Amino acid sequence: MLVLFRKTPILGALLAQVVALPVVAAVTAPLSTAVERLPLIVAALVLQGLIAAGITRILGLARWWLLIAFLFPLAMGTALLIGNLPAWPFGIAFLLLALVFSNTTRGRIPLYLTNTETTSVLKDLMRDRGASRMLDLGCGLGGVVRALDGEGRRAGGVENAPAVYLAAKLLSTLTGRGDIRRGDLWKTDVSQEDVVYAFLSPAPMAALWQKLSTEMKPGSLFVSNSFAVPDVDPDEIWELQDGRKTKLFLYPIGNADGEISG
Repeated sequence: MLVLFRKTPILGALLAQVVALPVVAAVTAPLSTAVERLPLIVAALVLQGLIAAGITRILGLARWWLLIAFLFPLAMGTALLIGNLPAWPFGIAFLLLALVFSNTTRGRIPLYLTNTETTSVLKDLMRDRGASRMLDLGCGLGGVVRALDGEGRRAGGVENAPAVYLAAKLLSTLTGRGDIRRGDLWKTDVSQEDVVYAFLSPAPMAALWQKLSTEMKPGSLFVSNSFAVPDVDPDEIWELQDGRKTKLFLYPIGNADGEISG
């Protein structure tokens, strides 16, 4: 059962709210005659969020789900307390969240954006290796792709979240830099890439390495931002001096000398 919730975390988040609700009711009901209505409602919402966040932690969901679980009842309560609000803004907000964060709910892959210092280091890495092709898996808004494309390099990106893909595709078209495609990273052809880059989450790393180590050509390189491959020692770990203290994990494919073949 825990495996189901971890694969589909939104189910676990909903379960946490459902389980927390009767607990909160049982705690706050005896106080209804002794405490004023508004403070009691606020206390109940905070307690609901804390219990729900605790349950998501027990279920083993990622840390960002704890924040979602805590804030959800507060947001809903605030909306109800304001009163007389039309329903359509909430529908639009939910749709936008679904379009932007669809990868988070389905694949436990949130939207992380690579900073400029990391992008500069990746550009230097490609120059040093003589790499001409690079692919960013889960490219987000495509900043890395646009920065690395050009000067004899061909950079591409794959993004699955609809709204994020459209934004990245538009920016790429306007600047004339990079090739942004919408698709499933698990079905993406990586066989011709010299460098594959990913800034995802801990959840998919083991399966991603199995794909890349099998499908990428010998002499190519996989670079993971912040998240190491479980039980696989990287060839190098680069610790950057940016505000995020970024770590890049470098995994050569096939041969050990790290040279680009062919």
